Amino acid sequence: MGIEAHFIKKKRSVVFKVSSGIADTFRVSAWAWAVALRAVHTKRLFIFMENDKIAMTRSRLIDLIMDLPFFAMLDSNELAVVAKHMNYFEIAEGETLFKEGEPGDSVCFVISGTLDVYKEVRAPNKPVRIATITKNRSIGEMAVIDEYTRSATVSARDDACIVSLTKKGFDAIMRENPKVGAAILKKIATLVSMNLRRTSAQLADSVGDSVIR
Repeated sequence: MGIEAHFIKKKRSVVFKVSSGIADTFRVSAWAWAVALRAVHTKRLFIFMENDKIAMTRSRLIDLIMDLPFFAMLDSNELAVVAKHMNYFEIAEGETLFKEGEPGDSVCFVISGTLDVYKEVRAPNKPVRIATITKNRSIGEMAVIDEYTRSATVSARDDACIVSLTKKGFDAIMRENPKVGAAILKKIATLVSMNLRRTSAQLADSVGDSVIR
């Protein structure tokens, strides 16, 4: 017996008309086909939403780092290169960003809030606050170029928003755009030099005070 089958499109569904005996088979096939189409559509929609989310995140990161003096030498296209490799997160008041002696692998930039920097000392045998990091400043710059551990503990004085660039991210930037990587490296060298000068001045003042006394 021949098979008579044709499709009737009704809205977005497909109705099969078949001769008796094999109707169930076609119903199953139609159902399977509909499920497959729905799965493909859902996957495409999910991918689209994820890509859109990533694009929005990168756009937001560009806006955030655009105001950081650290990246003032970069144009919008170069900032986009950097933003691809940066991470955004928040820490609550009293929360530790990293501890002295821990492996360091990222430089952190303060978008909002205040961070306190503490150094472990033998006397009075408790952490001493040695610096305060405020909005638009950075901490841990050397971590992206060396393998040393953190030299101090950093915690949030109040709720803070942070963006960070890991050593892995910096290495990726160097491969993708050496010009941008070199600019970041130069900025790190400048900050390290300034910190050394500041430390030397503080040490000289401390020694001078001791001599006077």
